[in-house]
Amino acid sequence: MTPENDKQQRYALLLQQVKGLIEDETDLVANLANTAAAIYSAFDHLWVGFYLVKTTSDGKTNENEQLVLGPFQGPVACTRISLGRGVCGTAWAERQTIVVPDVEQFPGHIACSSLSRSEIVVPLERHDGTVWAVLDIDSQRLSAFDETDKSCLEELCRLINLKT
Repeated sequence: MTPENDKQQRYALLLQQVKGLIEDETDLVANLANTAAAIYSAFDHLWVGFYLVKTTSDGKTNENEQLVLGPFQGPVACTRISLGRGVCGTAWAERQTIVVPDVEQFPGHIACSSLSRSEIVVPLERHDGTVWAVLDIDSQRLSAFDETDKSCLEELCRLINLKT
């Protein structure tokens, strides 16, 4: 079996597992937590988690939206990310999946962990097209993510979107 076939088989099992985990559960946090844990267990990634779009206040009168850390697996992470900042904020702003083979080459990359070498971020959208969260996955290996990861993780995020 080729590594690519193995990856596709692991994603097929992961998609079935996530579907089963979230099928009868209505709580969003529980579904995101179990999804992050399932991805983390299925692959050897450094970090897997969700950032949720939240309206925040700076303590004065200014309110704006930021990505705020949600359920995750792995080492501690950045808590808040602004629109357009880093890979997560860029995926949110552009409303598209971003695959970064080498985070050192991504302008404005936010280094939550010096161990992170590559990253993939998939936005989750409401029916009206607004992004309500992003799935962020970091790897300790360069070029860890490819088109298979992109398409399978986008499918996984569509499953989650059906529950929102």
